[in-house]
Amino acid sequence: MTALHLVLPGAQVFRSPFRYIGLPVLVLALALIVWTAVLFRKAGTTIRPFEESSRLVLDGPYRWSRNPIYLGMITGLVGVGVLLGSGSPFAVIPIFTVVIDVRFIRAEEAALEKTFGTTYAAYKARVRRWL
Repeated sequence: MTALHLVLPGAQVFRSPFRYIGLPVLVLALALIVWTAVLFRKAGTTIRPFEESSRLVLDGPYRWSRNPIYLGMITGLVGVGVLLGSGSPFAVIPIFTVVIDVRFIRAEEAALEKTFGTTYAAYKARVRRWL
């Protein structure tokens, strides 16, 4: 995002002092990621993609989103984009979203459904992927 901002900035979307709105967005994104990581640690299950989960975490941010860590990452990218201020860094966000969906989320959800069966299927039916 920074490279795009420096090499091909495009239109200035956010100017000072409004660019600094990106800072609390970034902090909230990081807080969401840390909160989720703490829940995984407390549950005694892995947070790493492609490792088998030993327990299904359904509390905390998982009440509203099936993917709060990825949501935090995307929100963090939005925060960085706002801080940078130019339009081109925002091109990274949809690309990142598609990559994590295709490369990680689909496989992770299939593995969770295989491991936790109807419990995960019921959770998946009541909680949206993002928000």
